Amino acid sequence: MSQASFLHRQALHLRPDPTRVIVRPFKPATEPRDLNPTDKTRANHIVERVLALDPGVTASLLADVLVNFQGRHRNLLETFEFRADEMERALAAHGTFSTIQRQLIGAYFLNEYSFEASALFNPSIVPHPDQSGAPKDGLRFVLSLRAVGEGHVSSLTFRTGTIAADGSLAVDPTARLASSPRVGPRIPGSSGETVEITFKEEQDISERVIFPVTDSQSKGIEDARFVEFIDGDRKTYYATFTAYTGRAIRSELIETRDFLSFRMSPLQGAAARNKGMALFPRKVDGKYAMIARQDNENLYLIYSDDLHQWDGGQAILKPQFPWEFVQIGNCGSPIELDEGWLLLTHGVGPVRKYSIGAALLDKKDPSRVLGRACEPLLHPEASDREGYVPNVVYTCGAMRHRDQIILPYAVSDTYSNFATIKIAALLQAMS
Repeated sequence: MSQASFLHRQALHLRPDPTRVIVRPFKPATEPRDLNPTDKTRANHIVERVLALDPGVTASLLADVLVNFQGRHRNLLETFEFRADEMERALAAHGTFSTIQRQLIGAYFLNEYSFEASALFNPSIVPHPDQSGAPKDGLRFVLSLRAVGEGHVSSLTFRTGTIAADGSLAVDPTARLASSPRVGPRIPGSSGETVEITFKEEQDISERVIFPVTDSQSKGIEDARFVEFIDGDRKTYYATFTAYTGRAIRSELIETRDFLSFRMSPLQGAAARNKGMALFPRKVDGKYAMIARQDNENLYLIYSDDLHQWDGGQAILKPQFPWEFVQIGNCGSPIELDEGWLLLTHGVGPVRKYSIGAALLDKKDPSRVLGRACEPLLHPEASDREGYVPNVVYTCGAMRHRDQIILPYAVSDTYSNFATIKIAALLQAMS
């Protein structure tokens, strides 16, 4: 089975970099009650040990921490203070502290985490909200990626780049540092917490890392499918993603207008209990529309009046060709063309081999399938099929630029690359 002749692979390999680290809260494990019969925890013991230090020793220890870590993170003292603020209730029992004591205590309850040490994959791409400096007849883009570090915990990270008029791509250099956002108040709801997170303007977009912040996301923010959603004059970037606890999954939603502040909220309804939901880039016949897989095998079209409530649906695509006999799923939001909605799909075949295919849906009635590629557009090649999960190519969202589709894709759940596809040739292949 050969790769589609109208698809051109690039050589822009984005590989995981273990030197990129963030600091995250460290919580010492608690001891069994029979080994620690008092009400004091290990955290209490650590605080007491710091408070017992001579002030000069405390200052020297803090200075040593800064020498060791200052070049690896922004505003470390501010981060230490913020961590101490988070522990205010636990610290209250120990009386008052000097500023240096608080900062040192904060440092003891943080640890570095190499968020993309294992993998950088499953990308999606959208136009950048700021197109200043874009090439003539080209544009700037934002690329989202799933990063995986120690313990197989997934987070969300970003890159930027440019597309020239002819479709050639360039990815901007990555910031040396990486930073976590400030987490706002958590708003409880019947299906879980809604939370807003904000980065600082001076933090480059490639520096911003969205790490799990709620219980439902505790083991991962997986496979964000970003789309530029147009509603009248309003432009919003939405992404559906899979929240993973280590035991259960569900679909959640990210909303942003500037990739600086983000709102994360749970999706509700029977259709949100699975993964792989992809939002259409505008309303269809006055309703929100979603492509999803509810039964682990087929693709469904779902409509809703409420962006956060998804039920029912109609099966529109089922496994048809040998390379997708196991199951099919979407590979990001549908892309609007004059001829219809282009839906990139993934299919699973023998030996759990993942390939990327395509279908064309009617623009007015997306439940009507106008065409379908009988062969994959992209499949694992012998030269790049090895990795964390072998024999997989996958994407969470492509984008149209002039007469081409810009397709970022992951290789074997390890690293990411790009391909370009001529739209006219793709449409001909689906007819």
